[in-house]
Amino acid sequence: LSYLGFQPQKIRNNDYWYLSPLRLEKTASFKVNRRFNVWYDFGLSTGGNLVDFGTLYYKCSVGELLEKLSQQNPFSFHQPFSHSKIEALSKADEKGKIAITDIRKSIKLRSLQEYLSFRKIPLHIASSFCREVDFLLYDKKITAIGFKNSAGGFELRSAHFKGSSSPKEITLFGKDFSKSVLLFEGFFDFLSYQAIHQRKLILLPKQQPNFLILNSIGFIEKIKPGLEKYPSVHLYLDRDNMGLSVTKDLLAMGSKYQDKSILYKDHKDLNEYLIKEHLDQSHSQRKGMRP
Repeated sequence: LSYLGFQPQKIRNNDYWYLSPLRLEKTASFKVNRRFNVWYDFGLSTGGNLVDFGTLYYKCSVGELLEKLSQQNPFSFHQPFSHSKIEALSKADEKGKIAITDIRKSIKLRSLQEYLSFRKIPLHIASSFCREVDFLLYDKKITAIGFKNSAGGFELRSAHFKGSSSPKEITLFGKDFSKSVLLFEGFFDFLSYQAIHQRKLILLPKQQPNFLILNSIGFIEKIKPGLEKYPSVHLYLDRDNMGLSVTKDLLAMGSKYQDKSILYKDHKDLNEYLIKEHLDQSHSQRKGMRP
């Protein structure tokens, strides 16, 4: 990144935080872990290794990137890569891929149940849409909550891990004939919606809607044509700079787009709102119990 002109904005142990080289932003949310030599862009909800970054940065395939590396290092090193370095890079690429080893319908691991409790997602709701997933990353076994996308990949979350398996894609629940769709950025916002709706704090459209979870804000351009087929589109995107910008763009496309993030206008996203609602309710209950 330094050869591309990017310098870390802050450093915490092995984590180096940069302004994203993949998009415009004012607050550093692009993290590089120097220990594992991997990166994660929190604004795009995607990450990986050097090859993953190179294909995104240069908008090319892995084959095209490796061809660049064989001719001249595209990251502005002054000497071309040798074949041995390319082979080593390819092996590192394979080693850094998430390999799912087991998928269980029930979420039984206590640490995952505690994580759901912290995020205020009832276990029965999470179990309806998620799975308990074992996977290998850098030869280490990890267990996380898995949310399946429409291409068969998984968004993977735990208290200590955030990532996704390939292929990365959106998730769509519903029928072709539905007249409305609810759009979410991440699956915890979708689960939060289900929890809030269960408590009757939010009402569904009159007819059963479809639910579309982006799993990455980077998919927004891809799904715009699909949104046009719905007479009504409800937007539950994050209220950070990126989410607000996308919401503004969609609202400009027509009156059928409705910004529902006003519900959590003082919070970053729907899950943060849900957590705050639980805290406020808990405080009120404790206050009411005082003599």
